[in-house]
Amino acid sequence: QVQLVESGGGLVQAGRSLRLSCATSGPTYTMAWFRQGPGKDREFVVGISRYGGTTITADSVKGRFTISRDNAKNTMYLELNSLTPEDTAVYYCAARQLVSVQREAAQYDYWGQGTQVTVSA
Repeated sequence: QVQLVESGGGLVQAGRSLRLSCATSGPTYTMAWFRQGPGKDREFVVGISRYGGTTITADSVKGRFTISRDNAKNTMYLELNSLTPEDTAVYYCAARQLVSVQREAAQYDYWGQGTQVTVSA
């Protein structure tokens, strides 16, 4: 019954920005964004607590990416700024039932289908 649907990906030039969205259903969960580049493992990007009071950001994107959520709209967002080709990946929305933000993909219970972000030099 829980569904997560990402949107907003696309092809963009280096230095530009994108905003990804994740439409949610069900209870208010701890949520996060992960990404998986070509030939790479899935990695943690940013996580956010149920009501937005706590965020955790991976060092690789700190200062460039910002997570937020609007629970009234049942939507989570990821603002990607100053994009580089190294940011090219499929970006996934994830949610977990427990309240703590975690960096491990295995700790999340629900996943979206992913949205492709491609950054050209």
